[in-house]
Amino acid sequence: MSWHVIHLADAPAAPWRNGGGVTRELAVWPAQGEWAWRMSVAEVGASGPFSRFDGITRWFAVLRGAGVVLNVRTASDSGEAGASEHRLTVVDAPLCFDGGAVTDCRLIDGPTQDFNLMVRNSSLPARMHRLRGDFQTVVVATKTIAVYAIDSGVSARIDAENIDVPASTLVWRTLKESATVEVRARHALWMEVSA
Repeated sequence: MSWHVIHLADAPAAPWRNGGGVTRELAVWPAQGEWAWRMSVAEVGASGPFSRFDGITRWFAVLRGAGVVLNVRTASDSGEAGASEHRLTVVDAPLCFDGGAVTDCRLIDGPTQDFNLMVRNSSLPARMHRLRGDFQTVVVATKTIAVYAIDSGVSARIDAENIDVPASTLVWRTLKESATVEVRARHALWMEVSA
């Protein structure tokens, strides 16, 4: 399978139900029916609650702006609620949290642009990393891999195949067999999802 290439500028914006921002869906699989995973970029213009996604594990990374403070409230098996606060900026690692948790977002200093990876719990494991510089990994099982180039271009190589990715662009593909993947990026996100 070849790379799927999606430019942020080509993705239509859909307003949030609470009016606090807009989301641009970049990729979803499968395209029909209940999705197993979804990747999107959100423009957050105001502080407020996030939508809840029960049964979903969510990764969140700040792309632009001063950042956010997320307050994530979860319930334990015993019924007791717990809360955790996370300050996230463009230099911080992505945050992984329960999409079904009650989550409030406070902007640190003005609007932000953020990347979201949502994975149905039945499709785990998955991961997201922020990349700065050279990155290499061996994909040893059937997986979907993706790279989002944030504010500069990215070069990616799978075995002997190369792709150059412009800024504000997502590329993804599903690998059916083991492969060595190399990425060279000034600033990008790397994602893996079980296929």
